Amino acid sequence: MTGKPNLLSGMQPSASSLHLGNYLGALVNWVNMQRDFNAFYVIVDLHAITVPQDPNELRTNTRRTAAQYIAAGIDPQESALFVQSHVPAHAELAWVLNCITGFGEASRMTQFKDKSQKAGSDSASVGLFTYPILQAADILLYQPKAVPVGEDQRQHLELTRDLAERFNSRFGKTFTMPEAHILKETAKIYDLQNPTAKMSKSAANPKGLVNLMDDDTTIAKKIKSAVTDTEASIRVDWENKPGVSNLLSIHSSVSGESLLSLEERFAGAGYGVLKSEVADVVVNALAP
Repeated sequence: MTGKPNLLSGMQPSASSLHLGNYLGALVNWVNMQRDFNAFYVIVDLHAITVPQDPNELRTNTRRTAAQYIAAGIDPQESALFVQSHVPAHAELAWVLNCITGFGEASRMTQFKDKSQKAGSDSASVGLFTYPILQAADILLYQPKAVPVGEDQRQHLELTRDLAERFNSRFGKTFTMPEAHILKETAKIYDLQNPTAKMSKSAANPKGLVNLMDDDTTIAKKIKSAVTDTEASIRVDWENKPGVSNLLSIHSSVSGESLLSLEERFAGAGYGVLKSEVADVVVNALAP
């Protein structure tokens, strides 16, 4: 490894395809950060099994996720690309960290509360409860200076820092204190059918999700059927026009054209014109 600082990030292989939100919100940034960091990019299959998984599908999805990392521009010659379960130290360190984590401390993690409410407290696994502690182990193993995280993961990173400090205090200086690498320019990508909800693999309507593995026709069809509104005005207004704002955000994130420029260029145009151009831009960007 070079003298560059370490960086770690990863995604779950919980579906056969990553989606446009993963690509614009994470993968594009990961590719760019390879130049400035010793990057470790992991496929977190142990996190995936905190909810029920078909073993054969999980194995297939893990390989497909690795292929999509590389197709997006992650270079195995520049970055370490690996599967979480292939490195036993992840689970081993997670157990050690479990033993220095207070029950109340773990109970305060809001993501578990949200997910367990959706699944029902009786069906939520202990693995889901201790998910943030395994995540802390993932991070601390690689002594990263920076961890690219969204705002929804900030609380987990704070727990990671607390556990690192506690371990270092009790057993001697061992772990680097990781810093959150919040990417302020990260695109806001929302569900095409429910533009107030983040684009997610668990989308209620599959038409709201643009998968990287979708063919060109499917991508265009999903974007052209995106929810908008009855007011024929193309502008960024997340409160009153979330669907149109989402389409403009997707266009800007993919094309690099500013939102202000897009608003000016589409002034007076119909929603069909906007949708057609967004579809073309996305299809071209995701082409092999």
